[in-house]
Amino acid sequence: MSPSFVEELRWRRMLHDSMPGTEEFLASGPQKAYIGFDPTADSLGVGNLVQVMMLVHFQRAGHQPYALVGGATGMVGDPSFKSAERQLLDAETLEKNLAGQKAQLMKFLDFDGPHGAKIVNNYDWFKDFGFLDFIRDVGKHITVNYMLAKDSVKSRQESGISFTEFSYQLIQGYDFYHLWKKEGIRLQMGGSDQWGNITTGTELIRRMGGGEAFALTTPLIKKADGTKFGKTEGGNVWLDPNRTSPYQFYQFWLNAADEDAGNYIRIFTTKTREEIEALEAEHAQAPHLRIVQKALAADITARVHSEEELDKALKASQILFGQSTAEALKALDARTLLDVFEGVPQMTVSKDALAAGMTILDIACADTALFASRGEAKKLLAAGGVSLNKNKVEGDYTVTLDDVIGGGYLLVQKGKKNYALVVVS
Repeated sequence: MSPSFVEELRWRRMLHDSMPGTEEFLASGPQKAYIGFDPTADSLGVGNLVQVMMLVHFQRAGHQPYALVGGATGMVGDPSFKSAERQLLDAETLEKNLAGQKAQLMKFLDFDGPHGAKIVNNYDWFKDFGFLDFIRDVGKHITVNYMLAKDSVKSRQESGISFTEFSYQLIQGYDFYHLWKKEGIRLQMGGSDQWGNITTGTELIRRMGGGEAFALTTPLIKKADGTKFGKTEGGNVWLDPNRTSPYQFYQFWLNAADEDAGNYIRIFTTKTREEIEALEAEHAQAPHLRIVQKALAADITARVHSEEELDKALKASQILFGQSTAEALKALDARTLLDVFEGVPQMTVSKDALAAGMTILDIACADTALFASRGEAKKLLAAGGVSLNKNKVEGDYTVTLDDVIGGGYLLVQKGKKNYALVVVS
């Protein structure tokens, strides 16, 4: 017997609000629900994963999830709690973004069987819907006063909001009406910032169709330190490996603070309550081992990227802590190598000079990035304190092009924790 969906959300800390009767509606039997995703980029970010996991848990509870990709609403832009007008996207960019997001959604949801997930695109029902028809048949059912009362609109009244973005809630509301009428969907879910847009949809269903529909929202995730979830110093964390490498993706979850990791493992994995509580108990005995973070990072990296990419990320992660082999280092591609050693000093040697013959001492002293003086380098080399590509070397070791890794790099290490990346150009 599948657990109650709403109860599942509660213990996973994923329930923010719901309309009266929602829980009873879901308890009455298998239902359909949808969540919308606007194609603002060609990849979903980790912030979108909250809603993706909502659909996952919904399906696991025996219901049928729908993911709506906003080919139409993406042309308008959702103003909800945005301080400025969104940039409008052209049709070609939208199509590219839609294709990227659809591919990612398919990694999470099961599309087979009686509860198989479906992906729908609101452009399909808006493309032939004329403006005059829309404002006559839909717009007359919702007053301007009703729309102005929404918090998402109120927040923009001082700075200004265009008619384009003002109309967004009406367009999203019609999505709900259309899916209610054509697919029998009576529940829309989303982040708490979508409450106004979702309830506009329930109002349209009531006024245009005489039907009843429901709303359910998740809290907006904030990190314990108050900073925005899903961002790093380098920007957004994406599901697309070309935007955020699997190594960076793994590290994002691994570096979660203890105060956040307990929330994240509930929200972003399908681990049971018993499994999570056991991990937390183990973590409490030895917090420095980051047991919860490792379980979280492994689970979500494998789901988004694959077990193979997880294995690569794990091996890459071990390099900085001295637990890897020279073979593991050589297996890294250029991007992962640069990700692993982001922020370490870099120095450059020419490919021609290397081909002509350079000793490790020559390279170590080519720049002051790692060694303060030639004397220091000599002393450490003699003591076995210098490694090239994770192999200890002596001062007379001749470095050749055969030592180059990652398509153009050498890794010089001083002691256990000090590195320099030599760019061979």
